[in-house]
Amino acid sequence: MKESILDVLLYLFEHYFTTEDADLAHDRDSLQSGPLFKELAQAGFSPAEINKAFDWLDALAQQRPASVPARANGPVRIFHGPELDKLDVESRGFLLFLEQHGVLTPDQRELVLDRAMALDQDQLDLDDLKWVVLMVLFNQPGSEAAYAWMETQMFEDEPESVH
Repeated sequence: MKESILDVLLYLFEHYFTTEDADLAHDRDSLQSGPLFKELAQAGFSPAEINKAFDWLDALAQQRPASVPARANGPVRIFHGPELDKLDVESRGFLLFLEQHGVLTPDQRELVLDRAMALDQDQLDLDDLKWVVLMVLFNQPGSEAAYAWMETQMFEDEPESVH
């Protein structure tokens, strides 16, 4: 079974990032040399995919702003080229929905797009994109409410609407 970067990221997110050991997620040296790397290998992930996932997380951390600026009534995002190939209409519409309802800022939307495009998958479905959004919001200071709302949308049987 071919594992992808997203599979490794989801494993890390589900087992480490949302727990009390979230600080562990920010220390790549301990992640790569410690028992976590071995655990990921034992879970069936290849060293190459594990390293790509760590690179993906590093790129996300490097793009993390000091604060989340709010911009209202900005320009409409036009998707092009590889974005159209990778993200279906439902996924693109979901990103616009999140931005229009204040869950994502335009800068966060661009970060989500950057991280989605960096995955090694030809196409992302809506569920995959939701995980990318959740990981980006988890990494953004001041986005706790948006993260909590997004988490609710993913794990409840009947998602609630944005107010």
